[in-house]
Amino acid sequence: MTNRPTSVEIEQATLLALDWGTTALRAALLDARGNVLHEHSSANGILSISSNGFASFFEANFSAWISHKGILCLISGMAGSQQGWVEAPYCPCPAGFGELATHLKWVEPGRIAIVPGLSCLRPGVPASLSLSQIPDVMRGEEVQVFGALRSLGCQEALVVLPGTHSKWVQVRDARIDSFQTCMTGELFALLRQHSILARTLPPSGGPDDGMLDETAFDEAVALAMVSPGLLSTAFSTRSLGLWKALSPAALLSHLSGLVIGEELRCQHLSHGTEVIVIGSAVLCLRYGRALQQLGMRVRCLGSEATWNGLFSIYKTIKP
Repeated sequence: MTNRPTSVEIEQATLLALDWGTTALRAALLDARGNVLHEHSSANGILSISSNGFASFFEANFSAWISHKGILCLISGMAGSQQGWVEAPYCPCPAGFGELATHLKWVEPGRIAIVPGLSCLRPGVPASLSLSQIPDVMRGEEVQVFGALRSLGCQEALVVLPGTHSKWVQVRDARIDSFQTCMTGELFALLRQHSILARTLPPSGGPDDGMLDETAFDEAVALAMVSPGLLSTAFSTRSLGLWKALSPAALLSHLSGLVIGEELRCQHLSHGTEVIVIGSAVLCLRYGRALQQLGMRVRCLGSEATWNGLFSIYKTIKP
């Protein structure tokens, strides 16, 4: 890894924050007020590290970052999974800063700790069903949620973290009360690349992937809200292409609107509800647009939520 911090930045730092995901790694040095002194990202996610190679990778790349006495390293994300560095057992909901701090998994006491993920029982499942208690889990998103609470000064919130596996999180009294996972991003990728729909869509990975046809997207969100479900609307991506009603690029926005609209339809949101969206600029734009189309109030945050969350946990440990 390159782009290392300077000696001055290391001397000013109190926390090394790592967001160690499946395919990517982000790192930041924070000062005593939570300000970012230095930031770096790479493709060194946990899948790129051998099962017994995490310690040597960390020492080779980050030992200099925490060479100054007193710097603590907190790690969130998939580094605490069964495939990661050290498994950090899930902390049950409801949970706040205190519970996360109590359940930290110390890799090296006083120096390196992994933040646990959260678990809950899926809300809204009737007790009459034999599978009435369905577990749900998250790793890394909980830190982003707590970071958003710190940034916005919220005690109560409905938060969505869009992505491969979107998370809808209910916060009460500054604690995560429950959450629900939607496989929206993964389903979009499967339909986009491995279904018959791919035949009428632009090539995957091309310049159209990041483009948004606002009209096609908005109309697809509206269609999703009045349809029985995605199984009855997804094929419209194929038929509209066959009839040349939409261009291939517009069809991609149409499919995006259908799957995001389906996710929102399943949430049964009340008009005027405020939703905090945490994610990339591309996903914040799409989710924010769809939510506002449905009459919701939206606030968006980006990657800074992770650093705010890890710093808040740090302050819980060292007030």
